[in-house]
Amino acid sequence: MLALFDLDGTITRRDTLLPYVAGFLLRHPARLARLPRLLPALARFLRRRADRGELKSALLQATLGGCRRAEVDAWTAQFVSGLLRHGLFGDALAAIARHRRQGDALVLLSASTDLYVPAIGQALGFGEVLCTGVEWDGDRLVGRLTTPNRRGVEKVRCLAALRARHPQLPITAYGNTPGDLQHLGLADRGILVNGSRRARRAARRAGVDCRVWR
Repeated sequence: MLALFDLDGTITRRDTLLPYVAGFLLRHPARLARLPRLLPALARFLRRRADRGELKSALLQATLGGCRRAEVDAWTAQFVSGLLRHGLFGDALAAIARHRRQGDALVLLSASTDLYVPAIGQALGFGEVLCTGVEWDGDRLVGRLTTPNRRGVEKVRCLAALRARHPQLPITAYGNTPGDLQHLGLADRGILVNGSRRARRAARRAGVDCRVWR
């Protein structure tokens, strides 16, 4: 079996990108002066003229753009360490451990970025990580996205690619948002974790199981 896990709100108790960026800014307060650079993209997003991927790219360019790899990596190590200690659902860890004992292939699929998602995946024993890529220019972070934002229909595409690579393996997929229902409904078994009431109703119509993880 292939066990496909979302990250934010499924394994972690909350979203990770904004805490990651906020934590970096707290440690580099001079960069707070760069935040107004985000405003044009935010305005376009609020007017529905930019999507989440464009906003994410603008956020990273405004806040972390130009940083050296060493300082980004140092913060990533600190951020991931704290997240692993205090920020994960115990039931998610139990599900991951169960799949590992069964010999299932573990894949982490997240719209969050490769600044830190691969480190989380490695720490949790995932064999493969699919997440949103971010551009570097040599040793300095640019911040533009190098892949599509891995959410919604992009997760559907990723699931289809995994199925094509592993046609012999049934897929169990875990997610937590209404947008995740697009790929959960295409898995052999889809499981919605801690979904809203609206998401749970839609999940039942799509034949997706619902779970509460703590």
